[in-house]
Amino acid sequence: MRFAHLADCHLGGWRHPELQQLNFESFKYALNICKRDKIDFVLIAGDLFDSAYPPIETIKDTFEEFRKLKESNIPVFLIAGSHDYSVSGKSFLDVLEKAGFATNVTKNQERNGDLILEPTIYKNVAIYGFPGKKTGLEVYDLERIKLQDSPGLFKILMLHTTLKDALPGLDIPSVDASKLPKVDYTALGHLHLFYEKERRVYGGPIYPNNASELEDLKYGTFYICSTSGEIKRHEIKIKDVLTLDFEIKDSLIGTDYLIEELKKQNLKDKILILKLKGVLERGKVTDIDFNKLETFSKTQGVYSFLKNTTKLIFPIAEIDMEYQTENFEENIISNFRDTHPHKYNELIPSLLNILNFEKKEDELSRVFDDRLFSDLNKVLFP
Repeated sequence: MRFAHLADCHLGGWRHPELQQLNFESFKYALNICKRDKIDFVLIAGDLFDSAYPPIETIKDTFEEFRKLKESNIPVFLIAGSHDYSVSGKSFLDVLEKAGFATNVTKNQERNGDLILEPTIYKNVAIYGFPGKKTGLEVYDLERIKLQDSPGLFKILMLHTTLKDALPGLDIPSVDASKLPKVDYTALGHLHLFYEKERRVYGGPIYPNNASELEDLKYGTFYICSTSGEIKRHEIKIKDVLTLDFEIKDSLIGTDYLIEELKKQNLKDKILILKLKGVLERGKVTDIDFNKLETFSKTQGVYSFLKNTTKLIFPIAEIDMEYQTENFEENIISNFRDTHPHKYNELIPSLLNILNFEKKEDELSRVFDDRLFSDLNKVLFP
């Protein structure tokens, strides 16, 4: 039997309408391949939606695609991810299941301290699943899972979590793969990276979920596998991503300079990421007319215009002198404590220290977020 493995679709996640549409087109592309190749079934390993309650238009479009799958006699098996997971247990995944468009394979019971996962049987395949949760909380449950036996069947385990060996060296909640139950295929979601080891595979993302991922990954992926051992990665390349880096020292002439530079580029049908860096010797960031830059880019046929000015800074000498006192941070904290007494004020220095963490070189945004929230949890919930 042949099956598709999708994960981290994050439908409805982009705020830019054209990129939200491109995200959905990537999802449709993957499902069209499934129908064209007459795949036996589809797995979605979490984060089908970007939230438990996605926009209504996203829901309508998604249901239409699931309807087409059902008419093609291709069943869908899924689990919730950290984004579409709901503590209440209610989300639009339930509506999909009630409509007969998908089956949530999360079925488990407590027994003698163990968490026993029960299989969903489809022909000669047993599919087990456990959902992802906010800030990696599923990790502590996964350490005690066991599988209800299904002798003679091809076993698939669906998880939405972080494997320790996928991100070695990072202090975030993660699972030791050697402690997971032995199965024939582990369909993973959550990490947006290329990982394929001992038939453990991260399937997505179907499309990058933010500008940083667009720059790093450029396109989405999914897998088609078989019970005979085939594992094939499919790339979803619909639009090209063009990243341009420019150093700006004078923002008063920055707009004209950037337009002249953009004229040298082929922008047609590209996703443009304009990254500006440098120490401004004259003017402010707001002196750069990004509306004019975006308008010009669109006249050149650009598909989507994104900007990044995080590395465009003022020289130290121009910072307001009242903030240059030696212990200004301590003074602000002390004043806040005096005017807002609260038992949690003692945590402020530790929290600020964590929020000063910098993203490591080549560290994916989602990994950085996980590391940040893990450390915050250690302070807030010791």
